[in-house]
Amino acid sequence: MKSDITIFEEAKIRRVYDEKAEIWFFSVVDILKVLTDQPDFQTARKYWNKLKERLKKEGSEVVTNCHQLKLTAEDGKRRLTDVADAETLLRLVQSVPSQKAEPIKLWLAKVGYERMREMADPEIALNRSRELWQKHGRSEKWIEQRMLGQETRNQLTDYWKNHDIKEGQEFAILTNIIHQEWSDLSVKQHKALKKLKSQNLRDHMTDAELIFTALPSSPPARLRKA
Repeated sequence: MKSDITIFEEAKIRRVYDEKAEIWFFSVVDILKVLTDQPDFQTARKYWNKLKERLKKEGSEVVTNCHQLKLTAEDGKRRLTDVADAETLLRLVQSVPSQKAEPIKLWLAKVGYERMREMADPEIALNRSRELWQKHGRSEKWIEQRMLGQETRNQLTDYWKNHDIKEGQEFAILTNIIHQEWSDLSVKQHKALKKLKSQNLRDHMTDAELIFTALPSSPPARLRKA
């Protein structure tokens, strides 16, 4: 676990990076202190305790999805602190009656609407991805190779699902085996080499790497016919 501090509206937010899960966890109390304009940490913690009780009574899963990790407190001592990943925090923000939370709530509503449109018309999602890669300066050749690689990956995962391979850990194990075949690196080692954390590895590959990623990803013809 690697911990540090990030800044949100000039306030310090404690966070810790779970290298195994490749996820950042943020201090819930620190986020709530900013959103609700609490004067100090103790007041923010009391606010969080009351909010937890209300959410539990309402049957919300938000509290269940929070974890406790050791973070450095104001007095320099490391104490167990409630933390949550970005997805859980965004759900939590919706339960906070705060003017500062409104912009985030509006953004969530917009994202939700866009996702619904993408589900109805997948081409919208493809165009959005293309625009994002263009903004990052990717060439048309790279973008085409990236999209081809994703299509190949989707075909492979569909094949796995049809053969009762479970998503999650089993997908990750097989992905790692395939990745090592062409790169001699595990996915985790490859991300470390490129100094990536939670970012998508394929979005940071070269043209050649994308080609090699696609080559071993399709199931053999004899297996596809099985």
